[in-house]
Amino acid sequence: MSISCPPIRFADGGVWTLDACTRVMGVLNVTPDSFSDGGTVRGPQDAVASAKRMAEAGATVVDIGGESSRPGAAPVSADEEMRRVLPAIEAVRSAVDVRISIDTVKASVAARAIDAGADVVNDVSAGSDPEMLPLCAARGVPVILMHMRGTPRTMQDDTRYHDLLGEVVGFLRAAVQRAVAAGVAGDKILVDPGIGFGKSPSGNLQILGDIAALKKVGQPVVVGASRKSFIGSVLDLRVTERLEGSLAVAAVAAWQGAHVIRAHDVTETVRVVRMVDAIRRP
Repeated sequence: MSISCPPIRFADGGVWTLDACTRVMGVLNVTPDSFSDGGTVRGPQDAVASAKRMAEAGATVVDIGGESSRPGAAPVSADEEMRRVLPAIEAVRSAVDVRISIDTVKASVAARAIDAGADVVNDVSAGSDPEMLPLCAARGVPVILMHMRGTPRTMQDDTRYHDLLGEVVGFLRAAVQRAVAAGVAGDKILVDPGIGFGKSPSGNLQILGDIAALKKVGQPVVVGASRKSFIGSVLDLRVTERLEGSLAVAAVAAWQGAHVIRAHDVTETVRVVRMVDAIRRP
């Protein structure tokens, strides 16, 4: 848990020193079909209201997404994705003092989102679009690189691994190397093990029990497990009943030194990680 990581530097000169505290990323989906909150944000005004609540609760960044990555989800066109996310990003940027990330796998969407005010690119495909990493390098924005086997439509078809943690760590190290080769600075790269993306319930638990292995990649670690199906499998609960399980996961990840927790329930998650931080760093 003592492995340090570089600070994250933004295009505007801002810096996150991530070893000092656990940061919370609030989920703000503008999709009709996300597994937990699809259809709840219906326009820019809803996006601003949600982002304000998250920022006031202590979220460091709001993650805006316009294409569902739930298991089995079908892709949407870049035009449709931009139609969903750009008005939300522009509205939040003008009204709320918070960092904004764009949750997308498409470089064309990321470019327009950055123009609209996004500070970070959250790419669940770790740069599958060949233009994504050069774009992040050219624009100087941090990028989150996530492990996923296949695509959201296919990722749960085969969740067997010979060495799950070894494969995830190896994939993330290779993704970091590709990003650096594309010109992305080391202090602009975060990694995410992809909880729920091509893993079985037991595989997700294995990853969450060994965050230290992920920290050996040498980049800040993002964990997004909020409300996911493995919590429902363990507790036999519907998606609307998974708050306590999500908070338990957040606490365990923060205790082991995860740097950013991605969450739907921002107020509760911020309180949990602040308490964990107080115990870890008295």
